[in-house]
Amino acid sequence: MSWLWLAIGIAACLTFKIAGLLVPQRMLVRPPIARFTEAVPVALLGALILVETATTGPHLALDGRLPGLVVAAICIRLRAPFPVVIIMAAATAAVLRLVGGPE
Repeated sequence: MSWLWLAIGIAACLTFKIAGLLVPQRMLVRPPIARFTEAVPVALLGALILVETATTGPHLALDGRLPGLVVAAICIRLRAPFPVVIIMAAATAAVLRLVGGPE
């Protein structure tokens, strides 16, 4: 990775952060903008989780992590406590790796 691109990314993030702090409060309470500002962090976190789960470096990786993520999503949908979600997802991935599931 080039240091120039890293510096550009850092500058862009800092610029967006400062711009966000300078937006007047009256603009943030408008319903469309409020929905957008609430949805963007959730979408970004979801995308990050999926990318980290389904890839290894630049390659698609179909191993035990993806079924573990599915089990975690089911547990969350069933409103299981967070420690249960983590244990079930980890156990699913571990069992699949143990029995020689998707590598």
